[in-house]
Amino acid sequence: MGFSDRRTGSDQHRYLDGRRVPRPAGFLPGEPVDGDVVAYFGDDPRKLYQLRQWLPVLEQLDTHHRVLVVTRDPHSYAEACSTTSLSVVCAPTMPDLMALYEASAFRLALYVNNSMYNFVSLMSRTMLHVHINHGESDKVCMVSNQVKAYDRVFVAGQAAIDRHRAALVGFDHGKLVQVGRPQLDLRPAPVLPASDAPTILYAPTWEGENASNDYTSVVKYGPRIVAAALAVPGARVVYKPHPRVVTSTTPAVRTAHAEILRLLRGGHAALTEADILAVFPGCDLMITDVSSVGLDFLYVRGDKPMFVTDIRGDRERLRAEVPVSRCADIVDDASIGALTRILTDRLTNDVHRAARTALRGFYFGDLEPGESTARFIGAVTEVIELRDRLAGDAGLDPALFSGRPA
Repeated sequence: MGFSDRRTGSDQHRYLDGRRVPRPAGFLPGEPVDGDVVAYFGDDPRKLYQLRQWLPVLEQLDTHHRVLVVTRDPHSYAEACSTTSLSVVCAPTMPDLMALYEASAFRLALYVNNSMYNFVSLMSRTMLHVHINHGESDKVCMVSNQVKAYDRVFVAGQAAIDRHRAALVGFDHGKLVQVGRPQLDLRPAPVLPASDAPTILYAPTWEGENASNDYTSVVKYGPRIVAAALAVPGARVVYKPHPRVVTSTTPAVRTAHAEILRLLRGGHAALTEADILAVFPGCDLMITDVSSVGLDFLYVRGDKPMFVTDIRGDRERLRAEVPVSRCADIVDDASIGALTRILTDRLTNDVHRAARTALRGFYFGDLEPGESTARFIGAVTEVIELRDRLAGDAGLDPALFSGRPA
């Protein structure tokens, strides 16, 4: 399963202290692997949702440019293999990864997150590197100074461009390329049974990895939101938390999540593993946090009302930093007590619909379903052609790009 250095016969998969290192899988280091585009994912399965949402899009890209999924963690490798028809490899160590890159003729690498593990892959000098992220939201983590390391940064629309301009000093904004949100072109089969009952979706995010990126309402409002929704006459309530709410080790999150599950009985649903895009079609109203889910709903179900939570209790700041909140009702300390009444009214009196239409264009441009994927594939093609042109103009040794020794 692993490999030995064929020059020395020694096992390269031990740390200096003697501990074993996972072996590569899906390829033999030193041998070229077919592919034009690397879809790189360096993390363990807790973050695999970031890659998973891209896989159907990458499968479409694969019909134009051959895609290879490169993982670093053996468990992520195993899960990815069971999830996609794309070719997948695992290169656990830096020597494994460099051997893969140096032997092959990859032309472009795509990155779905801001992981520190991306910077090992960025060592490759013969590819162009494109950051595509894993969602479009107003979270502070959506703009990282790390994007300066990439040759191009694909974003959804004008909101993302403004976000980068406001947050980064010394960033070349010419790297930004608008491609829409290709994942939203997907239309998975609905998971909710048809119902005449008005359906209220509560879809909170997780607590993030630091305080500035904590937008979850699960702890502060979660059970009260669900209780208020359950009190709406005749309503069906659906709970679809972020995957990392379900696996959270934070005691307060675990307690609130368990309480929400306890509240949902008889005709209501907790869909902890479903594809959120498969949940949207059966919903008439959504309550969410500052997250990509809210913007996905805005794009896919812009005709339906939405509520955004504000756990910091600063509506003025929320309106300034989270434009989608300007076309939504706000759930905070001032409104939570009247939430049942507001939800009931909004189901029949959608006062924010016109504002949502305008904000949809701000976030995603004028793209209609299907057009983002075409734009994404076109943008990838342009970057590949740019890479080949730059390599030729620089007079670089063709052997560097052929996967074969000179």
